[in-house]
Parts: sequence; structure tokens; C-alpha cells
Amino acid sequence: MIDLHTHSTVSDGSDAPQRIAELAAEAGCSAVALTDHDRLDGVEEARRRADELGITLVAGCELSCVAPAAAGSMHVLVYFVEPTEGPLQDKLAELQEVRDHRNRALAERLGDLGLPVTYDEMQEEARGSGAGRPHAAAILVRKGVVGSVREAFEQWLGDGRPGYVERTRLEPAEALRLVGESGGVAAVAHPLSMKLADADLEATMRELAELGMAGMECTYGRYSPEERECLSGLARRLGLVVTGGSDHHGTYKPDLRVGVGQGDLEVPDRTLEELAGRRLS
Repeated sequence: MIDLHTHSTVSDGSDAPQRIAELAAEAGCSAVALTDHDRLDGVEEARRRADELGITLVAGCELSCVAPAAAGSMHVLVYFVEPTEGPLQDKLAELQEVRDHRNRALAERLGDLGLPVTYDEMQEEARGSGAGRPHAAAILVRKGVVGSVREAFEQWLGDGRPGYVERTRLEPAEALRLVGESGGVAAVAHPLSMKLADADLEATMRELAELGMAGMECTYGRYSPEERECLSGLARRLGLVVTGGSDHHGTYKPDLRVGVGQGDLEVPDRTLEELAGRRLS
């Protein structure tokens, strides 16, 4: 059993990178991918702990890409890209600077709405790592403005809500080119987030497969058995690897846990081997 989608304090999770490895081991995983947003900074720390525990740590990250429909969002999970030098690594450094500008704009927007969140507070909540919307949400919860992180997103921070600030997104073709040139492979994360009709989703995934997308996250932490089965069938028809992961964020998504999601997540070990087989030689 493995988990190919987790987040740590390096981006918008509440657990340190080494803790991700520990949680994976506790769940009985043989491997876990650390996929923080736009960052590889936590990989080495997580790998040291994973090595001690006898499990495999897969270096990865999650990228925001331009979605084919305005109503949804597209995220791409990257695997087998190490925190060294390379085309994608250079782009990640740029994206981190852009993310910081976005956080400043987000704090300013929330202040204009009369909400008690500052940029410095977001940085403090993030404990010196990459701040983001979950950290702003946690501040709103702590100050009693909302009752939960989910409520903060639904009312203020989610896409299209009053406090939302648009992020910089890569074109899928550019993202896949950078991933391939850096020795990695990519899979579409939680594909239903694109909010496409069935026919449009199939057409989009076919186009992405032709561009070099290796997999699709069909076994996602919050998806129902029926959704997983339907997505898996689509992936197989298109020759994509059926991937899966919890999308663990710790206290920011308390219903999703490393290795098990909401309790029924089972991603087989062979998935990692299938992804590795898609790497360019």
C-alpha cells in the first residue's frame, strides 16, 4: 500500500516532512510521495526519516495548471523530481516568489473585507515555510470568525469567494515539458476538480495523455467508490496509470489521513512501479 499525494509544513500542511514519513509507516505504507505545492524543500528531511523507517520516499510536488474550463481547477502531481538543479526546479523557484506576492495580496484583500488576517500572521502560522490559504483559514478559525477551515474556504477563501486571489498557473504543455526534462512523470490530481462533463473530461484527459501525462489520480481520498471506478475505467481506456493518494494536509483537512484517506484508501504498490516505467530513458 502506498500514498502518492501528501502535504507538509513546507507548503500548506500542518505536519513536518519527517512526520509524513512517520504517518505513512504507521499506516502500513511501503512508500509515500511528498507533493507540496510548488516546492521540493521537504524531500530530504522526509527521506531521511523514511529511510530510518524502511519505507520509500518519492520526491514530488503539486503544480497548479490552467484548467480547460473556467469553472474548475487543474492540479498536476509530479513524481521522481529531486531537489537538485533542473528546468522544473528553476520554475519552482520562480513560482515560490509569485506565491509570496499572492499571499501579500491575499492578506490585503482580507483586510479590505474587514477580516483580521495579516501577512505576518500567515507567515507565523506557516512556521517559516510556504504560507497559503489554509494558513489564513486557520487564523480565521482561531479568531472565531468561522467555525472550521472548510467554512473559511466556503465563505471567504475558495475559488470565486470574496477573499480569493487568483494564482499563477502553468499551461499544461509547459508543465509536462518541464517535468519530462527534469526526469519526472506527472499525473492529474483529483480530476473531478476540473468540473467537466464526462465527455469533456475524457477529451481533456486524452489531450493530456498525448502531451505526455502519465497518470490520473482516480483513487482520491474524498472520492466515492463509484467515482473511483468510473475514473479508473477512463484512465485505462486512455492508457494512463491509475494513481491514488490521500491529499493529506493534517489539521487543515482533518478528514484525510496519510495512507488511508477517509478510511477506505487503498493504492497498490504496483502503481509506483507503473509510474516509474513511464519515465523517459
